[in-house]
Amino acid sequence: MALPMDSVEQKQASVPPSAALEMLPQDFSTRPDASHGWQGWIPFIARLITFGGALALTAFATYQMVLIVSGGSVTVLQWIMVALFCITFVWIALAACAGLVGFLFSGKSRRVGEVDLSEKKTVLLMPVYNEDPKETCAALYSMGMALYEKQLGEQFEIFIISDSNDPDVWVQETAAVDKLKTALAGKLNVWYRRRHDNTAKKAGNVHEFVSRWGSRYDYMLVLDADSLLSAETLHTLMMEMASDPKSGIIQTLPCLYRGDTLFARIQQFAGAVYGPIVAQGITAWQGNDGNYWGHNAIIRVSAFAEAAGLPRIGGVKPFEGDILSHDFVEAALMRRAGWNVRMLPALKGSWEESPPSLSDVAVRDRRWAQGNIQHLAVLKARGLRWPNRFHMLTGVMAYMASPFWLALILIGIVMAIQIHYVNVEYFSESVSLYPNWPVFDSERMIQLFIFTMAIVLLPKCFGLIRAFFHAPLRQPLGIIRMTLGMLVEVFFSVLYAPIFMLIHSKHILDIFRGQDSGWATQQRQSSGIPWLQLCKQHVWHTAIGIGLTALVYFYSPMLLVWLSPILVGLILSIPLSALSGSKTLAKGLRKIGILNIPEEQRTYPIFETREKFAAQLSQTLASVSILSMGQNSDYQDRHFQLVEALPPVKKGEAPMHRLSVEYKLNDAQNREELLGWLDKKEKLALLNEKHLFDKFCQLAT
Repeated sequence: MALPMDSVEQKQASVPPSAALEMLPQDFSTRPDASHGWQGWIPFIARLITFGGALALTAFATYQMVLIVSGGSVTVLQWIMVALFCITFVWIALAACAGLVGFLFSGKSRRVGEVDLSEKKTVLLMPVYNEDPKETCAALYSMGMALYEKQLGEQFEIFIISDSNDPDVWVQETAAVDKLKTALAGKLNVWYRRRHDNTAKKAGNVHEFVSRWGSRYDYMLVLDADSLLSAETLHTLMMEMASDPKSGIIQTLPCLYRGDTLFARIQQFAGAVYGPIVAQGITAWQGNDGNYWGHNAIIRVSAFAEAAGLPRIGGVKPFEGDILSHDFVEAALMRRAGWNVRMLPALKGSWEESPPSLSDVAVRDRRWAQGNIQHLAVLKARGLRWPNRFHMLTGVMAYMASPFWLALILIGIVMAIQIHYVNVEYFSESVSLYPNWPVFDSERMIQLFIFTMAIVLLPKCFGLIRAFFHAPLRQPLGIIRMTLGMLVEVFFSVLYAPIFMLIHSKHILDIFRGQDSGWATQQRQSSGIPWLQLCKQHVWHTAIGIGLTALVYFYSPMLLVWLSPILVGLILSIPLSALSGSKTLAKGLRKIGILNIPEEQRTYPIFETREKFAAQLSQTLASVSILSMGQNSDYQDRHFQLVEALPPVKKGEAPMHRLSVEYKLNDAQNREELLGWLDKKEKLALLNEKHLFDKFCQLAT
């Protein structure tokens, strides 16, 4: 096989020659002149079922709630309860109706025939931020080798765009990238660039890439640090994009895998069994007005540059600043400009990983919540399609539903206390057979509760029924084991739901108080959480659960029965959180076939390739550090080959960190002493400039 076109050039530089593509911030106050057209009967019927059905179900349930409270004089609190019930119910009704649509429709590929890709080029774009370089480079190696074996080495390139600002991670990152470049030399081009300035975070990182090298590529397949796609899937995505000149983004449905904790395995089982139904429903009703999840999707680079430049948002916190959850907005802007944004839920071979524990997902959700709430300021942008606005609103309600649910519970408790203390006047001046207090129709309430639970479970039931008749799921997992897996998943979901309710409610409170989420690296592999840390995280959840239990038991023992699943989850939040990260329980369930997924029942060569290369990198990186690099001239040379020159210092400003390092270099007696004096930014300055590192190497060991 011929070498990739730039293999010789690649040996000389860490980045390809500049291929600039202008990407300007979009104006939210203008409406682009774009045509969208009729999308066909399937989206029309799917939207009618999804939204019409959800409205009908919500109207029915709300009417039943009104009947429940209207047995006597309806109080203000009762009307507030009805309103909150309506708001929370509509979202579960939408999920149920979308599940029904997914049961009826499927998302098929539109491509017909083969397309000539010889003149097309796609970049596997991997943004990283202090990630484990062993894992990211192993995934890229396995994808690169799979593409090479499919004779697609000239159609694809790998480009790692780093925002890492931890010096210890960075030296391991450059060592791992060097090994990756060497391993794929002559097979696939591998490029690497680390930014010196993390402006606008991930969105800014991708924006800079497009601005500097965008015209080099026809398409970019954006990855997350835990992404993995098969060569067949990568090829299919490229063919799909090339065959439809109006496609701007094509999103895959990533399957969760590699979970070795209880929480991760619950998530990946749910994704495998229920996920396809939900995704097919979304695909059917959204049509070309689709969404983008930020990774495992192919994007037409020229369209992205033309339509998806993000402006900074003005105003007050939490809305002002850079757009954090950029993906939803980028999809909406591309669709606004007339590009199709669609999804292929039936396309397999796209994977990602789940956060390993409840605590880890809570940390991730804090950043996601702030980004999604920020979308409230984007909704006013002119020219957006209503399905794209709905996608953003759904993201907002993913977190806002929690404080609504909490308010509904608290109002119910307040009304129970009110009933307890009411002064019943049987001989008041007005002629009435009933006292003037809140009255509920208990029989109708039980019926509404059963109806609501059925609506909540409907998408899961649709997914399970589909799995029974879907050979790729039924044969490796078995009907009985899938059913038991659903029972386990539902059991733990019920217990974890109230914990997430309080976590998300606090997130929302902090966001509207103007507290920034920061930019923390996502935890992707379980390392265990100390009990003391778990106690600190969940002590208030436990205290609230105990307090509410005592309160309800005293004032309304019957209400205690209704709230018991919520209260049990809160009271046991500490052990439940610990259990979420349990590898022992996860391993035991896997042995008996509970919560298993198809990927665990067969051999995938791309998985094996990844694991083998990760093991090799693990041995290499075990000895890589700033100190050891000072003793190894090869590591030094390879590191500085991957370092881009610092931008020129602005006039009137002083490079304080560089000057500080130079000053401390003159005082230090040995290398360990110097490193003990340097903070992170000073260590980055040391690793950025070869002449400073040469002075470091001259110090005594």
